[in-house]
Amino acid sequence: MFLLQLSLLLKPSLWLAAVASPTDDNALRGGHGEHGEPGHKDHHKDSYSTFASEFLESRYLSDEGYPFPTAPPVDPFARIKVSDCGVTKGCIRYGKPGCDAETCDYFLSFRRIGTDVEFEMSADTDGWVAVGFSSDKKMGGDDVMGCVHDDNGRVRIHHFYNVGQWAKEIKRNPARDEEGIFENNRVTCRFKRPLHVPREETLVDLHLSWYYLFAWGPAIQGSITRHDIDNPPVSDHMISIYKYEDIFMPAAAYQTFSSPFCLLLIVALTFYLLMGTP
Repeated sequence: MFLLQLSLLLKPSLWLAAVASPTDDNALRGGHGEHGEPGHKDHHKDSYSTFASEFLESRYLSDEGYPFPTAPPVDPFARIKVSDCGVTKGCIRYGKPGCDAETCDYFLSFRRIGTDVEFEMSADTDGWVAVGFSSDKKMGGDDVMGCVHDDNGRVRIHHFYNVGQWAKEIKRNPARDEEGIFENNRVTCRFKRPLHVPREETLVDLHLSWYYLFAWGPAIQGSITRHDIDNPPVSDHMISIYKYEDIFMPAAAYQTFSSPFCLLLIVALTFYLLMGTP
């Protein structure tokens, strides 16, 4: 008897053969009734199969590498709401009549948030878009905030100061809470800047009114180059950060026939055609 027990321990195949097959009718019946009602099934095989499959799967995954947790996705850039223009924020649109933040040649919005001013900018370019704060309507001696699309696909906010016709980058950058995106061949960004700043040559106090200069153009390796148009648009009056206006400025292609000279010419030609030649 001892030898039989020892042989069963040493030869698992003999031990397994001694166990009733799960498909055997007697194994499926638990003997709970004389009519052979279904009894308790032996779940050993199912448990073992589940364990084995999980073990093999874990080995397979470990060999291939588990999908380790990654950083949470960055929130998508919230689109600019033009419906708020003139109501809860000021806006300047330059381009085709009826354009918005995604179709204007240039778009700017601003609103006060506590002690900050939030700016949103967008332009039809793959390089950079900027706004300058000037005491006159000319480029030179101006505080400039620009959003630049670099070669890595990122949009960064930079601080510049116009020295004559050249924009010099300033290391001290007042921007914070920066966001930016390059999509559909447009550079779009959002950032905040303090309303009040210590008096400094390269920084203006935004609680004062300024002429706003608008510009955009190409960039090379994250550095801005000359703006796209020779005479970038300028606000026709000083803009106050406390007054939310919705200003539209037609692009050159849409203001040709609105100039006084062109209107006069049209009237003269119409009169000439109606009266005929003498």
